[in-house]
Amino acid sequence: MSPLPDVGRRSPAGAPPSSRSRIARRVVAAGCVGVGLLALPDLLRIDRVTPFAQVVSLRPYVLVGVALLVLVTAGFAWRFRQLVPAVAALLAVLVTGVAMTVPRTQAGPLPATGRPLTVLTFNALDGAADLDALAALIRTERPDVAALIEVSETYRDRLAPLVEPLGYRMVTATGTDMDGVTDVFGVTALVAGHLGEVTSSVDRSTQFPIVEVSAAALGPTRFVAFHAVAPRLGDVAEWSSDVAKVARYCSGGPAIVAGDFNATLDHSVLREATTGCSDAAAQRGQGLLATWPTWLPAWFGPQLDHVFATDPIAAEDVAVREVAGSDHRAVLVRLRLPG
Repeated sequence: MSPLPDVGRRSPAGAPPSSRSRIARRVVAAGCVGVGLLALPDLLRIDRVTPFAQVVSLRPYVLVGVALLVLVTAGFAWRFRQLVPAVAALLAVLVTGVAMTVPRTQAGPLPATGRPLTVLTFNALDGAADLDALAALIRTERPDVAALIEVSETYRDRLAPLVEPLGYRMVTATGTDMDGVTDVFGVTALVAGHLGEVTSSVDRSTQFPIVEVSAAALGPTRFVAFHAVAPRLGDVAEWSSDVAKVARYCSGGPAIVAGDFNATLDHSVLREATTGCSDAAAQRGQGLLATWPTWLPAWFGPQLDHVFATDPIAAEDVAVREVAGSDHRAVLVRLRLPG
C-alpha cells in the first residue's frame, strides 16, 4: 500500500514552509524600511517629530551602521538568495545618505577677495563656562563679532570688565528668564569697537531672544545671535518653529547668523530655513565637525553650533576651541565680506 501524500505536514514551527518564507520576507522588508526611516527621515520630512528629529542629527554614524549591515546581509545573501533584494535596498539607503553627507567634507574654493571678519559663537552652558578661559579666547582671537549663547546680564556683568578694555561692546537680551539668576535664557552679541556705531534690535517671540546687530563698518550686513530650543521630547514643534525663523535673515539681505541652532544640516527644517545662506564649516569641508558634547571624543557628535552667511559672503577658515565648563565647543570663523 502506497503512503498517503504529505500535503498536511507542517514545519516544527507550526507553519508551512511557504508561510514561513513569506513571514521572513515581510520581516526583512520591514527591517529595511525601518533602517531607511532612521537614516533618511528628512527626505520624508518626518525628521520634525520624535524620534527622527533626534536620530537624524547622528546620521554620519547611523550610516556607518548601515554599511556594516550591508556587509553582513551581503554575506548571508550568498546562501540565502532571498536576501538579495534586502542588500539592494540597504545599499540604496547607504548611497543616498553618503551622497547627502560627503559634500560637507569637501572644501570649496577659498575667497580670493573681500574684507576679513572674524566671527565667534559659543554656548556658555547657563553661564557655567570658565570666565577667564572665555576672556582669554576673546583676547587671543579678537573676533569682530560674537554670539554668546546662554549669557544673560549675570554672566555678562562678570565678563565685561575683562573684554570691554579691549574695545568690545555687548548687547544682551533675555527671554522667559524671570528670576534674573539663570543665564540659560540669555543671548549676548559682542561687537568690536573698530566696527563703529552699533544699533540693535531684539526679537522676543521665541523662548530664547534673537539679537540683531548692525554696525557702521558692516554696512548693510546684519549680525544675528541665535539660539533655538533643543528638540527634546515635547519641544520638537517649538524647536522646528525656532529654526524656521532663520529664513527671514537668509532671504532678507546680507546677514551673518551665528549661534546654537540645536540642529545639523541633516535636518530638513534647517536646510530649508538657510536657503540663501551658506554654512561656514561646510564651505571649508568641515561640515561634520562635532561641536557638542565636549565629554565625547572630539571626532564624535553632531554639529549644532553654526555660522551661516548670505552669499557672496564666504568662509576662509573654521576652527573649534574648547572652553572649560561648557558642553559646547566654541566655533571661530574667518569670513570674507565682499567689497
